[in-house]
Amino acid sequence: MNTACEQISFINEEQKQNERKNTLRLRERLMTEHGFESFDDTEVLSTVLSYAKGARDTDLLVARLFDTFGSLKAILEARPEQLLSVDGMTISRASMISLVVPLTRVWHRCVMSAPRKIGNSREAENYCLSLLAGERLENFYVIALNAKCNVLGQRRISTGSLSEVSAYPRLVMETALNYNAHSVLLCHNHPGGTCAPSPEDISSTLQLQRLLNGVGILVLDHIVVAGDRTYSMIQHGDIDYRTRRTA
Repeated sequence: MNTACEQISFINEEQKQNERKNTLRLRERLMTEHGFESFDDTEVLSTVLSYAKGARDTDLLVARLFDTFGSLKAILEARPEQLLSVDGMTISRASMISLVVPLTRVWHRCVMSAPRKIGNSREAENYCLSLLAGERLENFYVIALNAKCNVLGQRRISTGSLSEVSAYPRLVMETALNYNAHSVLLCHNHPGGTCAPSPEDISSTLQLQRLLNGVGILVLDHIVVAGDRTYSMIQHGDIDYRTRRTA
């Protein structure tokens, strides 16, 4: 009996040693390569989890997470209580995973913070990503700009469900007027995955455009965010900021 127990203990210790070596190898790769570009999804998650307090049996937990959620994207976007339902998950590990997407939004804000100017479609899309990337519910924002396309401020108009959000015309108008905006950039997100706007998204945007054009404020674009992807209504010809629709 003692021999069998000692053998099991030896095997467990060997597994722990191998996992520690693998963790060190992944961390060294991360530092050497300055990023996760050459990592597969399980290696990315293993590396993130290795920095949590008391990290052990990481490989087994990673396998369980992928079995439960199906993809790295779904794991990173899961709520803490969902992560904690997985066997082997701890508060420290769940907190580490839950930090990833919010930190991405912070990075996007840092990118846009200097200068706070939106000079082209790519910069507009990056700004909207800084507000909405990884959000679990639909949110609608108005970004107010002056005549030189400097950002005067932004306001979240509403938060909806997983599949819809309201763009309240009165609040959109109020935000634009309060900032004395020359133009506005509208954006909202689709947590469901597709960034293509619905017919309702386009019709409500045209309604807001007519309303704002009536007081001399341009709608430069309406951008839809889904994960790390964006859709520009201007680029796809759904709206035209150069046309003041007053009818």
